[in-house]
Amino acid sequence: MSDKKSAARSTILEVARDAGVSKTSVSRYLSDERDRLSATLQGRIGQSIARLGYRPNQMARGLKGGRSRLLGMVVADIRNPFSVDVLHGVEQACRERGFSLLVCNTDNDPAQEREHLALLAAYRVEGLVINAAGRPSDELEAFAEQGTPLVLLDRTLGAFEADVVGLDNARVIDMAVDHLLERGYRRLLYVSEPPEAASSRQARLQRFHERHAQGGFVGEVHVQALGSGDDRESALCEALAGFLGAVPERPDALLCANGNVTLAVTHALRMLDVKLGETGLLGIDELDWCALAGPGITTLAQPTEAIGRAAVDSLLRRLDEDPRRAPPRRTDFMARLIARGSTQR
Repeated sequence: MSDKKSAARSTILEVARDAGVSKTSVSRYLSDERDRLSATLQGRIGQSIARLGYRPNQMARGLKGGRSRLLGMVVADIRNPFSVDVLHGVEQACRERGFSLLVCNTDNDPAQEREHLALLAAYRVEGLVINAAGRPSDELEAFAEQGTPLVLLDRTLGAFEADVVGLDNARVIDMAVDHLLERGYRRLLYVSEPPEAASSRQARLQRFHERHAQGGFVGEVHVQALGSGDDRESALCEALAGFLGAVPERPDALLCANGNVTLAVTHALRMLDVKLGETGLLGIDELDWCALAGPGITTLAQPTEAIGRAAVDSLLRRLDEDPRRAPPRRTDFMARLIARGSTQR
């Protein structure tokens, strides 16, 4: 029988007895006071922890010492590939810095969002990354008043001020429009989900309108809620067919505001038997299947892992500052153009 005990059965007292030291020495080893122990004691305690499989109770340590070593993350939709990829970057950065991560998914439900924020407050997280689904300004104000640093991911919240990490949305629209114009497309349809739910959608739509006003192409906009259902699929097909059939002799292109839109538009074009390339298609957000669909779909890829890591970096910087005094910071990343056959006429 192995002498290694399960983490659930091992206690700090057993570690101390096994190493032949006091509980105080083990506590110092597990805290920021490890340097007060000799190298010999550190080695003995470390060996005992490994042999017994001991795992410290982070919640108990946090309640006793004021440090939970926990960071919280609230995402609007965990099924969204953007959320998954950013989450990976956040988790990697937390692990490297010695923090654990609590993740809550709201399914784009503001009520769920409020409940999750209350839960994270009860767990005494030391910082919070939030990809907001609603307008939880009151709940976030409570975090801020307690000195808990916050980072808004991808979406801002009106007058609520906090650090923001995300994409340079105006620049990404410029890159998309410039690429399509360089490829010879002169009629552009911008397809978006309703912008009211996300500031990033609003910023992208606003920039498209600004570029259209500057001239150089004929532009239209189609805004539609996506999801399963024949009515929504039919409405999208009808909108695309109307745009593509309006001026048959001009080269048309479709610009999709995010990955969900790109997927829905690709399905609709297949139903309409539209050949990609002759009709341009460019999507914001790189998805695994974009390289495999038809001649390949041109995308603007977000540096999602870098965005996630930057969110954690921002939180940890705030832990060393007074978040109520230091002004909010905004970190905008650039997208990377991946040109494929869908924009090759």
